[in-house]
Amino acid sequence: MAIELASQPEAWERAAGLAGLHARLPERGARVAVVGCGTSWFIAQSYAWLREQGGHGETDVFAASEAPLGRDYDAVVALTRSGTTSEVLRLVGRLRERGARGRVIGVIGDPESPLVGLVDDALTLPFADERSVVQTRFATTALALFRASLGEDLGPAIADARTALAEDLDSDLVGAEQYSFLGTGWSYGLAQEAALKMREASQSWTESYPSMEYRHGPIAIAAPGRVTWQFGEAPEGLAADVAATGARFEHAGLDPMAELVRAQRVALARAAAKGLDPDHPRSLTRSVILEG
Repeated sequence: MAIELASQPEAWERAAGLAGLHARLPERGARVAVVGCGTSWFIAQSYAWLREQGGHGETDVFAASEAPLGRDYDAVVALTRSGTTSEVLRLVGRLRERGARGRVIGVIGDPESPLVGLVDDALTLPFADERSVVQTRFATTALALFRASLGEDLGPAIADARTALAEDLDSDLVGAEQYSFLGTGWSYGLAQEAALKMREASQSWTESYPSMEYRHGPIAIAAPGRVTWQFGEAPEGLAADVAATGARFEHAGLDPMAELVRAQRVALARAAAKGLDPDHPRSLTRSVILEG
């Protein structure tokens, strides 16, 4: 995890330069569904928001197990690191059985996976694939690919990621009792991913919410020794509301993908402090493969 986490700026640069892959993602104006499981579902949420709000076309997002099969899309984008996740394979298979008219595009880490042969177009990112069960590099590199395909300049995000990797970790931040991750727009998906990383790698107590929703009940958990961590722009007055509880309001102001790198580093440091192995977290495997 440490090696893969630290390689993200270079992986993002590489993804940003893959113009051939950018062109194979859904074109402007297409009606699109994006699907994934776990981490990939959260990254799909960020891509869907950026695509639709950027004027590229209506974009829905679903956990693969919950995706409706009867809707008519110009393209379905299936995001998966392993290409072996049961729910994604089943969904793609059912789309084929029903004769769905839209293209099925796979964004996949492992070019040898079974999903490669099932989709109309396989966009493989083997340089971003990982050995650790806990995802870091593949997820953010896939989002870098998506953002670049929408015309974004990733230079500032890459610079912020290098800043996030170079900073000294604050012992109070690493040693907090509890974390609530918040985001707005596309950064909400990354806030959810940050909470998942902390749970997977270090068995920590984490939650995640849309920033404005945090005041509607969840702020009750804020207290001294706990952290409310904002991804992206913070709503007006939120920092003061959190400070009044005695909790720490964490907001470095970096690009939200770089903020995720900071959270990944904290998760790794907490795992090390607890004597845990984040490459093999309890009850988890690299891919969820269901029987039957």
